[in-house]
Amino acid sequence: MDEFVRVETDHAVATIRLDRPPMNALSADVLHSLGAAASQVSADPAVRSVVLTGGQKIFAAGADVKEMSAQSYAQMVATHSRLLQDTFRAVAAIGKPVIAAITGYALGGGLELALCADFRIMGQGARVGQPEILLGIMPGAGGTQNLPRAVGMRRAKELILTGQPFTAAQAEDWGLVNQVVPLDALLKTTLATARRIAENAPISIRQAKQSMHRGLQMSLWDALAFEIEAYNRMVPTDDRREGINAFNEKRKAVFRGR
Repeated sequence: MDEFVRVETDHAVATIRLDRPPMNALSADVLHSLGAAASQVSADPAVRSVVLTGGQKIFAAGADVKEMSAQSYAQMVATHSRLLQDTFRAVAAIGKPVIAAITGYALGGGLELALCADFRIMGQGARVGQPEILLGIMPGAGGTQNLPRAVGMRRAKELILTGQPFTAAQAEDWGLVNQVVPLDALLKTTLATARRIAENAPISIRQAKQSMHRGLQMSLWDALAFEIEAYNRMVPTDDRREGINAFNEKRKAVFRGR
């Protein structure tokens, strides 16, 4: 996209990479580019899964505090906060599976960005946290909503109200990340998982993701009704027929997203 956010596509997997050394601070320029990257991979029919990552040592260290300190109250409310939320919503709304590969530090807005992914894989030695409370503010890009959903309310209250960072081992133990791997294997492991997902039927992936996301906001009975509606939309697809034929013929299915 530009010098701060790069989109690299390998077959059906797109990698969105933050590249604003040394800290990958989320300045307005980075947020604009990140939102554009999210729109790009969402609209690209060739992309079936997405990896979100940063540099080898830093995923993202949060908002650009120097940039924030120069803004007035009106600018913060009307510009910075809105841009931050709009960008993260664009990432969360990507219709394909998104996996965050967390390197080094993911603090404040960096952790909130990782929480926009469908799930997360973390490098050993990495640390994450929501330290906004130490600056006299609070998480404002989904942290107070997504962290409790990931680790539970009581644990999230402790982490947000103390502002203390926590380790990769703790993140895995508390359910924030799916697995922790050696840092030098992090991107390879995440890409392998993304490729495995990309081999599956795109319509099935989209419908299953939507069913899980929306179903958790409903009563169980409403969610079950939503699920069967999502399922029925796949019945007439070519991919369903291909999947069944491949199974019966004992071969690997080739899904085309139709």
